[in-house]
Amino acid sequence: MKALILSAGLGNRLRPYTDHTPKPLFTICGRTLLDITINKLIEAGCESIMINTHHLHAQIETFVAQQTYAIPVETRYEPHILGTGGAIVNVIDFWDDHPFMVINADIVTTIDFRAVYDFHIQHGHPATLVLADDPEFNSVVIDAEGFVVKFHQSADTPCGSTHSALTFTGIQVLDREILKHIPAEMPASSIDAYTCMLAKGKDIKAYISQDADWKDIGTPGRYKSTVSETMTRQTFQRVFPDNRIQPAGREHLEGDGSDRQWYRLKMGPKTMILVDHGIKTSDQIDEADAFVNIGRYLFDRGLPVPQIYAADTFAGYVFLEDLGSFDLQTAVRQTDPFENVIALYQRVIHLLAKFSASGADQFDTAWCYQTPRYDKRLVLEKECRYFVDAFLNTYLGLKIKYADFEKEFEYLAKNALNHAVPGLMHRDFQSRNIMIKSDKIYFIDFQGARMGPIQYDLASLLIDPYVDLPQDIQTRLLAYALERLQGRMKLDADNFKRCYRFCRLTRNFQILGAFGQLTRVKGKTHFEKYIPAAVRTLEHNLKNHEDDKLPMLSELADTVSTHAQIKTLNLAKRLA
Repeated sequence: MKALILSAGLGNRLRPYTDHTPKPLFTICGRTLLDITINKLIEAGCESIMINTHHLHAQIETFVAQQTYAIPVETRYEPHILGTGGAIVNVIDFWDDHPFMVINADIVTTIDFRAVYDFHIQHGHPATLVLADDPEFNSVVIDAEGFVVKFHQSADTPCGSTHSALTFTGIQVLDREILKHIPAEMPASSIDAYTCMLAKGKDIKAYISQDADWKDIGTPGRYKSTVSETMTRQTFQRVFPDNRIQPAGREHLEGDGSDRQWYRLKMGPKTMILVDHGIKTSDQIDEADAFVNIGRYLFDRGLPVPQIYAADTFAGYVFLEDLGSFDLQTAVRQTDPFENVIALYQRVIHLLAKFSASGADQFDTAWCYQTPRYDKRLVLEKECRYFVDAFLNTYLGLKIKYADFEKEFEYLAKNALNHAVPGLMHRDFQSRNIMIKSDKIYFIDFQGARMGPIQYDLASLLIDPYVDLPQDIQTRLLAYALERLQGRMKLDADNFKRCYRFCRLTRNFQILGAFGQLTRVKGKTHFEKYIPAAVRTLEHNLKNHEDDKLPMLSELADTVSTHAQIKTLNLAKRLA
C-alpha cells in the first residue's frame, strides 16, 4: 500500500506557534508528529509515502531529507492549498491500482493502521473512514450496520442509537475510484467527495475505533494535554517499572518568579515534578532548551542537581526528580542555634565551588539563552537598567533617567568583571533554589547558568533577601569561601573581595528589578514583603562600598530607602 500524509495546512488554530513551526513538526515526547506517523505507516506495511506541503514547506522538506527511512518518503509542494480532496488528486501520478491510505498529520493515535487497511480490503467498498467517539467533534452519522449515512450532523446525536454520530479521525483508506469524485487542479474537500458518493449510492464503510487512543492536537490546549498525558504515562512506566500504571494525580505547586508552572505528579506511592514552560514561541534557544541541556550536563558530571527523566522542549514539558519542598530558606528558619545555620551554608559554599569549577570544564555556551556568559552588556541591560526601569520607576514611581547614572553603571559593570574567578555561574543562587532532601543538598533552577564569576553566585547566596543574613555572618561566610578557594587555586584576597563587592551591587540591582517587575507587572505581590530586606542591603552596601566613584548611586540609596519605607508602611496597612 501507499499513503498520503496531509501536511499542507496553515494551522490557524495553533497560532502563534505555527507562525514559526509547521504543525506536522510539533513534537510528542520529543518526536515530531510527522515522524511518528511515518513510522506507524512503515510498521503497517506501507511501501511508499507522499507528504503534501505548503505552510513553511521548506522545514518539512528539510526534515524529511535528513531522515533515513526503510521506504521512499517524498514531499509534494502545493503553491496554493488544495484542500484534503485536492491534495489527493494532486498526487494522482503517485497512486497505483491498490487501495491507499490518507492520514491527517495533526493526530496522535494508537489505532492499528494495518488492521484498518485489512478491514477495507475485506469489505470491498470504495472508502473506509476511521471514526472515534469524541463528543467535541462527533458529526459523522453511521447506521446500525456501520455505514456512513451523512456528514455534518449535530454533535449531540446519541452514540449507540440506530443512527450514531462519531468523529472522523482523519484516517481513511480509499480505492482509486475516489479520484473520479474530486475535481482536478482546484481546491476541493474530501468530505464533499464523500457526500457526492453517498448521493450516487456508493457505500462508505466506517471503521470504529473503540479501544485505541486518538487525539486531535489542532488547538494549543489539545496539543498540551496530549503531550502531558502521553509523557506522564510513559515516564512513570520507564522510571518506575514496578509501579502500577494508573491515572496520575497532579498538585499545583507555588511557582517561582518566572511564568513557568510547577506540578507534583503522583502515581501510587511514586512522585515526580513536572515543569511547564509553555509551547515554544520561536525557533531560538529558549528557557526550556537551556534547562534541559544544562540540567542533563550537570547531572552527568555528578553535580548536585535533580535528574531530568524526560523532556519535550517544544511543548515546554520537563519531568524531573522530586526533591521535596524543603529548601534552604525553610531550613534556616527551622535551624537552631545559628552556628548550625553557618555550618549548613559552609556545606552549600563547598558545593558551589565544585559546581563552578567542574561545571565549567566541558560546558557548551551554545546551551545558554540570552547570553553565553556574564558580560558587560548583561550587567548593564539585565541588572542596571532593569533596576532603574522595573524598580525605581515602575515600583517606586520615581522618574529616574538611566542616562544620569550611565557613567557609574559602566564603572560598576567593568569592576564586576575585573578580578573575577571564572567558572560556571548559576545566576540565581539563592535559598529557594537550594533544596535539601535526606540531608543532601541540591541546586535547582539552573537554566540561567553561563560562564561568569563565582563572586556573583556567592553574593547571590549571602545577600539573599529571603533569608536576610546578618552582615557579620555574611562577612564570616565570605572569608570561609575565600579560604576554600585559596586551597584550590592561587588567589589575591583583596582583588577577590573587590570583585565580590561589585557583584554584590549588580546582584542587588537584579533582585530589586525582579521584585519590581513581579509585583507591579506580573501581579505576584507575595514577593513584595522581601523588598525591604533587599533595600536595606543596597543602602548598606552602597554606603560602605569603600569606593568613591559611585557618588550618585550612594546618594540615590537614601531616596530609595525613603520611598521604600513608605511602600512598606502602605503594604503593612493593606495586610492589616
